Amino acid sequence: MIGVFALQGAFLEHEQMLAKLGAPYKEIRRKEHFTDGLDGLILPGGESTVQGKLLREEGLLEPVKEAIKGGLPVFGTCAGLILLAKRLSNDENVWLDALDVTVRRNAYGRQLGSFKADLPFEGVGNYPAVFIRAPYVEELGPEAHALAEWGEKIVAVRQGHMLATAFHPELTPDVRIHEYFLREFVS
Repeated sequence: MIGVFALQGAFLEHEQMLAKLGAPYKEIRRKEHFTDGLDGLILPGGESTVQGKLLREEGLLEPVKEAIKGGLPVFGTCAGLILLAKRLSNDENVWLDALDVTVRRNAYGRQLGSFKADLPFEGVGNYPAVFIRAPYVEELGPEAHALAEWGEKIVAVRQGHMLATAFHPELTPDVRIHEYFLREFVS
């Protein structure tokens, strides 16, 4: 069972990807939805500041931090990468403090700076990545490993039981990165 944060952002698109792969999921909107028995967690793209505040307001921030610290597999896309990061170079907020990376928010500019790229992704192959007001990873900690780069910027990482992308695999018809998460992190 994969929990999908449905507080804000592209959660429906993640659910559609999981459905295509036959993976059971449930929406996480309140603290009582975040129960034992989850095999993994997805933090969707959207507005990271809004999502972080909603995590706090719904009483989910600390339980999610503890679950990730305890080894719950997690996949964050775009805003999810920002929520997972231990450090943000252009924002004082730190939300889940889990992934040992330094992230720059809105690093490719505003909405008009959005783009698509054919991206080499380790373990997946070339992938049609969609970047929307995307962050990137400026610095990796010793445990984090870069899985993809674009223009010499790190845009996908893994660390232990955590996977994060600066782009939105949920906004393409290509299920391979979700499949990678289920295969490499959940099963």
